[in-house]
Amino acid sequence: MDKIDFKKTLDSYQAKRGVFRLVEVPPLHYLMIDGHGDPNTSPAFAEAIETLYPIAYKLKFASKQGLGRDYVVPPLEGLWWADDMDAFSNRDKSQWDWTLLLLVPDWIDQAMVDAAVEQVAAKDPPARLGDVRFDLLDGGLCVQTLHVGSFDDEGPVLQKLHEEFIPNQGLTPTGHHHEVYFSDFRRTAPDKLRTLLRQPVAQASSTD
Repeated sequence: MDKIDFKKTLDSYQAKRGVFRLVEVPPLHYLMIDGHGDPNTSPAFAEAIETLYPIAYKLKFASKQGLGRDYVVPPLEGLWWADDMDAFSNRDKSQWDWTLLLLVPDWIDQAMVDAAVEQVAAKDPPARLGDVRFDLLDGGLCVQTLHVGSFDDEGPVLQKLHEEFIPNQGLTPTGHHHEVYFSDFRRTAPDKLRTLLRQPVAQASSTD
């Protein structure tokens, strides 16, 4: 059987370095876990990753064996925000809130997710298994680009996005900053990281 790679087939995963692109991101289902704090030091962040992937692989195998549909487990994604958005510009990561996401193909339903969670729970269940939810995220109209390099070097790209591209297009930001991690940041050198940066937007309201 053919193995689907969503990084190649989904238009919402396409981005180029140095290019801001408007894209309509359709409603997609994800495994999700919420958290707070510095992703570099927060035990909850590492535990979230350790919880999402076993479920994702159970779903992949169930899809392949039970439905005859195989696919590559999609890349990890993250939503990021803070009550005080200055915490992003000054990199006060202790104040950050986040939701980690793993995309689930549209042919997989709640019953399959529940079965996968039960299978993971049956043997050495991860710490945050009870915090996982299966939910829909409607991305809508977004601007995105590809960043290559350290997460802490995203600042100039995001500044250009928010202070130049978005207002010049007559848009305004909505929703949370969204990242897609095409590289495994646990095993990749910081300067080699490939990260899709996405910002939901809407048409700016007229003040005339």
